[in-house]
Amino acid sequence: MTVDVEDYFQVSAFEKSISRGDWDRLPCRVEANTLRILDLFQQRRIHATFFTLGWVAERFPALIRSIVDRGHELACHGYAHVRATEQTPQEFKKDVLRAKTILEDLGGRGVKGYRAASYSIGEKNLWALDVLEQLGFQYSSSIYPVRHDLYGMPDAPRFSFQPTEKRNLIEVPVTTVKLGNRNFPCGGGGYFRLFPYPLSKWAINHVNRIDRQPAVFYFHPWEIDPGQPRQRNISLKTRCRHYLNLGRMERRLGWLLNDFRWSTMEQVFLGPRDQ
Repeated sequence: MTVDVEDYFQVSAFEKSISRGDWDRLPCRVEANTLRILDLFQQRRIHATFFTLGWVAERFPALIRSIVDRGHELACHGYAHVRATEQTPQEFKKDVLRAKTILEDLGGRGVKGYRAASYSIGEKNLWALDVLEQLGFQYSSSIYPVRHDLYGMPDAPRFSFQPTEKRNLIEVPVTTVKLGNRNFPCGGGGYFRLFPYPLSKWAINHVNRIDRQPAVFYFHPWEIDPGQPRQRNISLKTRCRHYLNLGRMERRLGWLLNDFRWSTMEQVFLGPRDQ
């Protein structure tokens, strides 16, 4: 179970309509929403991985301590939600190192995992994985093996793998289900809000029982917040993707938490390597 800790105005779909320079002037809702998620997890005795922006951590240090104090894994989502495809290797390294340093200072422990903004590592910028290993990360969850207009590397393996024999770093993709010759997303995000819950449940069960693999699920704090400020100067497609079924998300999430066993990325994918 993973949470990408970012606020509603930081999503890539809004980057053309909301300037990063305006972020500090907008009402922040990420702290309250993330605390609600922590309570949901605590009620069900679930531990998760929180891929957190350095920008959020700087402004809400108590939230970072709450994540760690409640037994969750703190992981890195970069500093300012800039897609890796929009950065040079030097810019990428600077951004990731800045976020990692902030998170480790506030959390009081090493950060082992990284997830790129909008799953923006793919076949054209695999150099980013070398940078992550240089910075001490043990795993990435940044390649999505699907076809999508904003991201995706459809020919990548569907389950955890080492990108090359020379790397110790492992890549852990968000979960997909294979139907015919195509991978279909079933690991969260807008797809989880779009499809009926029984379909998501079936797909994750299929991955567990037929593929015999753990599923990786993700969502954002803003997805349980139907009262967030609405953006007007966005396309119809973006509006549908972002706001669809926000009012149903928390209930569906509760079903998901009850129907499956969940843990952190570190425990599931790094545990045997650390023994």
